[in-house]
This record gives sequence, structure tokens and C-alpha cells, in this order.
Amino acid sequence: MKILVDADACPVKDEIYKVAWRHEVPVTIVSNSPIRVPAHPLVDRVVVSDGFDAADDWIAERADAQAVCITADILLADRCLKAGAVVIAPNGKPFTLSSIGAAVATRAIMADLRAGAVGDPIGGPPPFGKTDRSRFLSALDEALMRMKRGR
Repeated sequence: MKILVDADACPVKDEIYKVAWRHEVPVTIVSNSPIRVPAHPLVDRVVVSDGFDAADDWIAERADAQAVCITADILLADRCLKAGAVVIAPNGKPFTLSSIGAAVATRAIMADLRAGAVGDPIGGPPPFGKTDRSRFLSALDEALMRMKRGR
């Protein structure tokens, strides 16, 4: 088992470390620029080029049925799900094969609306809060326990 983290804007890295250490699962932090990570044998840092989607490509190439991928990027989530990985957003909401199609479609609609917005800008998601952090901790813990049991 392994945890792959799309880390550039991930607000739950500390929570990931806590759960990973408890389950003794290696974590790979993937980013376009150096990010401080704990000096721990289960934590690895990969810095990719600053090319468009370089971190996403690195993660998607390594996603498989033994991976839990942490990302808010819907298109990366889609790629990881297709590779057999479990995918969890930083707010704790899981991406699934049955929900990803609607998420991709909604993303496209919102991008079109933002591109054509005149006047008041169309906002993004609500601010990240304590309930999101708590939901994430539970979701990651549950995903790792399911994987240990063989799904």
C-alpha cells in the first residue's frame, strides 16, 4: 500500500502523516517546488518539473489498486480511479467511479461560467474548515483499513 499526495495546495499533509504512520504506510509527497516534509522513513518527497500537469502525470503513472491518492484535482482523480486507486479529496469526500463523471462535467460547466462571467466573479468552493479536516481523517483511515482487509 502507498499514499500519493498531490501536495502543492494540499491543506491536510499533517493529517496524512499521522494516519500513514499509524498504519505504517509509505507516503509520497509530489509537488512542483520543494515542500518541507518530516524526516521519517515512511515519507518521501518528489519534486517534478514546473511543467503543466507534471505532478499529476507523475502520480497518475504510479496510481494502482494499492494506492490511495489525495487530490482536489478532478481530472487527476479521474485518471487515478481508472488505474484502480482509491481517491480522496482533502475535504474527505471520496471520488468514485460512479461520481467522477458528474464531477468532471460540473468542473467543465463551472470553467465555462467563470470564463464568461462579467461583473461579479463566480466563487469557488467554500473555505476549508475543521469539519473538512475531521472528515478527511476518517476517510483516509477507513480507506487504509479497507485496503488492509483486501477491500
